[in-house]
Amino acid sequence: MTSKTQPASTDSLEQYAEVIRLGWLIRKTEQRLLELFKQGKLFGTVHTCIGQEFVGIAVARALHPQDNVFSNHRCHGHFLAYRQNLVGLIGEIMGKSIGVCGGRGGSQHLHQGTFYSNGVQGSIVPVCAGLAYSQKVKATNGITVAFLGDGTLGEGAVYEAMNIASKWELPVLFVCENNLYAQSTHQSQTLAGGIRARAEAFGIETAYSDTWNWPALLSAIADSADLVRRTSRPRFHQVDTYRLMAHSKGDDNRPESEVAPYWERDPIATLAEQYASDPRFQEMAREVEQLIEEAVAEAEAAPFSHDTAPGVPVMGGASVWEARPFPRERVVDSVRRGLEEGLAQHQQLVLIGEDIESPYGGAFKCTLGLSARFPGRVRNTPISEAAIVGVANGMALAKLIPVAEIMFGDFLALAADQWINGAAKFSWMYNGQVQVPTIVRTPMGGKRGYGPTHSQSLEKHFLGVPGTNVLCLHHRYSPAQLYGDLFASIATPTLVIENKILYTRFTDPEPPPGYSLLFTRETFPTARLKPHLAPDLTMVAIGGMSVEAEEAMLRLFDEEELLVDLFLPTRLYPFDCGILEDSLAMTRKLLVIEEGQGFVSLSSEILAQVAERFGDLNVRCRRLTAESCPIPSSRPLEEQCLPNTGSIVRKASEFVRELVH
Repeated sequence: MTSKTQPASTDSLEQYAEVIRLGWLIRKTEQRLLELFKQGKLFGTVHTCIGQEFVGIAVARALHPQDNVFSNHRCHGHFLAYRQNLVGLIGEIMGKSIGVCGGRGGSQHLHQGTFYSNGVQGSIVPVCAGLAYSQKVKATNGITVAFLGDGTLGEGAVYEAMNIASKWELPVLFVCENNLYAQSTHQSQTLAGGIRARAEAFGIETAYSDTWNWPALLSAIADSADLVRRTSRPRFHQVDTYRLMAHSKGDDNRPESEVAPYWERDPIATLAEQYASDPRFQEMAREVEQLIEEAVAEAEAAPFSHDTAPGVPVMGGASVWEARPFPRERVVDSVRRGLEEGLAQHQQLVLIGEDIESPYGGAFKCTLGLSARFPGRVRNTPISEAAIVGVANGMALAKLIPVAEIMFGDFLALAADQWINGAAKFSWMYNGQVQVPTIVRTPMGGKRGYGPTHSQSLEKHFLGVPGTNVLCLHHRYSPAQLYGDLFASIATPTLVIENKILYTRFTDPEPPPGYSLLFTRETFPTARLKPHLAPDLTMVAIGGMSVEAEEAMLRLFDEEELLVDLFLPTRLYPFDCGILEDSLAMTRKLLVIEEGQGFVSLSSEILAQVAERFGDLNVRCRRLTAESCPIPSSRPLEEQCLPNTGSIVRKASEFVRELVH
């Protein structure tokens, strides 16, 4: 057991009046929240910090206005200590419009000013590194605090972020509240080695305190925050403490024989007992009780928020088709040009990723030479996909425009949490108080012989995430133009799918004879190769399939006199099949080509939308997708597995003949 609770001296109430008042406010607020939960007046859950109050107080006292705090699921005490917004907290947990996030975030997801919290364990740590990076490059003299529990030390993203924070010398103060439990599981079952040794392995200085000697805790945390601020280097501060109540609501299976001694040593209870007859404490307690009751009454009287609209971009003018000029250039050169022009035009733009600095310039050379021209703004990262996207999210919250490269699209799965539970949700769950202009770009697709884990088209797993954009490149539109428009307008997390084979091809602004090249009138347009004569078949090709679909289109005309109306979308999500209406009205036949797996895919979505919206046209639909197997490395097997020009021609020809006969 840790050190005994230090009794307050005779003048402690005078010396630490605000500290004791805050501790009592947090304690009584959370006890009131537990009562409200039993009364059915709260939504979700309640994770109290009863027993741990002095950690948040110590941190809050050490912070400056420009500092950031990122908390976790057990965030009430941290929030009250730092923001002292009682009405906003209670209103939020009650789901009311006066809550700090309008009732959208609830107990675990709070935001006000520079305070954030997220209920996903460990995912906040890379975000903190990104926030701290912004503080460093903007020279704010600010620091970022990352609150961790000892249970969170099982999460790999924590160590990815610690590594980056140490190597980049970022001003992050990691505060680990060691309460011995990961939910209901004791540390003896989950934690190998020492807590501070984990940070020390990354060259991060550490410190130690506990909540029972709370005056020393206040001083030690202040010293740690000051050291991080002066050195612009991370520090890890372990605080031993004990959670006196259940992990959440009433789910506590710890034996009373273990918990009771900690109640006897509880600093808040010890102070209350010591000053029970002191008029100053009695007045403070009455004031706190009144504040809580007034806050509860105000929250109960407030309306619920009924605005649930997600931040999905509005598609406009999709039925208007127009020509657009762009240069003919190799796709990889166009990508590089777009990134280079973006770096020159937008000082807040930052590129991060594995091996993207010169002389290597990325696995596919999309960033070749950029680090030499823009030193410090094109940065190599460790092999840490979760941290790469998480750091980008933190940069985005701090109003930078991060472009995170994931070397192979297959590795997006390693960063899925940062995208789905971070980038996609921050703006909405924080009630529109922040924007998240995170850009992730990555190559997808096979036909390079890279085998099962480096050849997939996994974009379907990232479609349909509310509050995000998914774009893709093809050879009939300029990647440089796409990136230029994206950098100029970015407000929503955007995933850009590139294609390995496409890098070597050329963008082509000239349509083949007998066709017009047209675009929808929107920022990220769909391209259309429209035949001058009435088409026989409407075809949609996604991403890298654009080249082979066009080759198939030309062969179908030469070999079978079939005219194809070919659509090449640039925005995969959200996707509106209304752009196909006039073509389907003529052909009543739709073929969708997708390199990825067909089950629960974009091709599935397109066919479903067509069936729902254009049932009166009696449209017949088919699709051609990858075989349901991992992608083989052998070239002959890979050709059998993935769609290609020949298989598109066969599928289209059989489809049309089937309907004719």
